[in-house]
Amino acid sequence: MGKRAGLIKKIIKIKPAETFKSINQIAPLVGNATFSELTNSPPLSLYIHIPWCVRKCPYCDFNSHENRNSLGEIPEAAYVDALIADLELATPKVWGKKIKSVFFGGGTPSLFSPEAIDRILSQVRALTPLEYDAEITLEANPGTVDIAHFEGYKQAGVNRLSLGIQSFNADYLKALGRIHDDEQAILAAELALTTFERVNFDVMYGLPKQTLAHALQDAQQAVALSPEHLSFYHLTLEPNTPFYRTPPSLPDDDASAEMQIAIENLLAQHDYTHYETSAFAKAGKQAKHNLNYWTFGDYLGIGAGAHSKLSYFDKITRETRHKHPKAYMEQALQGHAIEREWQIGSEDLGFEFMMNALRLIEGVPLDLFQQRTGLNIHTLETAIKQAQAKGLLLIAQSTLKPTPLGQRFLNELLALFLD
Repeated sequence: MGKRAGLIKKIIKIKPAETFKSINQIAPLVGNATFSELTNSPPLSLYIHIPWCVRKCPYCDFNSHENRNSLGEIPEAAYVDALIADLELATPKVWGKKIKSVFFGGGTPSLFSPEAIDRILSQVRALTPLEYDAEITLEANPGTVDIAHFEGYKQAGVNRLSLGIQSFNADYLKALGRIHDDEQAILAAELALTTFERVNFDVMYGLPKQTLAHALQDAQQAVALSPEHLSFYHLTLEPNTPFYRTPPSLPDDDASAEMQIAIENLLAQHDYTHYETSAFAKAGKQAKHNLNYWTFGDYLGIGAGAHSKLSYFDKITRETRHKHPKAYMEQALQGHAIEREWQIGSEDLGFEFMMNALRLIEGVPLDLFQQRTGLNIHTLETAIKQAQAKGLLLIAQSTLKPTPLGQRFLNELLALFLD
């Protein structure tokens, strides 16, 4: 099935649900609009990749690079020049479309100064129709921030902070190779919450030698701080990482399942709605940027290794930028930031849509499939019937959604759409 199907681990068995209404009963719910009518204006987000980090974590397979400059300096100004050049050349592709959200990801974006973030956002405003109330998120590492940085980011226009806590336990942070400890995690969390109205904590479970009690302690500490949004991820061993080559001792599937269920129950008790595979939010506080991904919206990605998905009158394309920071900076300044561009084939659109939409606990409107892909829902008839027969998929009230079983076995559900 390949890497693209490996979104979450298979960790728990649930009694199969009943099979729901057939594909023939959904056909009247969607029309026969043409591709151009349906894909003319998906929402647009902007992703900006900052590729450097102080130290690469042993579980991380993102495009991040330790700063090994002999002077310990990151080429901040040169990289911002490259980002601006990249954006200038990319704007004609999204001309006139409003940007609803901006996300600085990494790497560790909080290694960049507030002045650099301000310069980037100033150019975003000058070159694109950024919505006045756009969600602007910056990822931060608790080991690289202080109140001056937070205040500077806020003044630059950042209105949402995503803090990579991972754990509040010093031993687990050390096992994960994080550069911060438990005290820094608490301090950074408190500073973030006093500076920004919108804050997310990233927390992990299924950590090396982690117990259920300790996993729950992390969750309890997170809810005690009361951010509006929490992301809980199961630690996975990704290829080409030190943890994959030399695996640590991890909790087994049953133990991880107990952690997941206990965390979900605890968060529900504290009014966090589980709205996506790994995401929980207070009422009305879902991440707009991430929701655009899950509903197969468009996004322009700039920066080293960044990806884009863009819809045009008659096609949907993807782009990737040069991955290594040095190559990206050189190529972007010469007008060649994009390393590869291709059209998504109709045979892949069904899987790509489902790979995103089925992460949403409440699913998506049935007609969104046709709106985003230009394809009729009948093209997925065989896969939908198989998913229903296995109790993995529910179609009801004009909505397509995974069943509780489908949520737990998301890999198996998505695999049905690969062909």
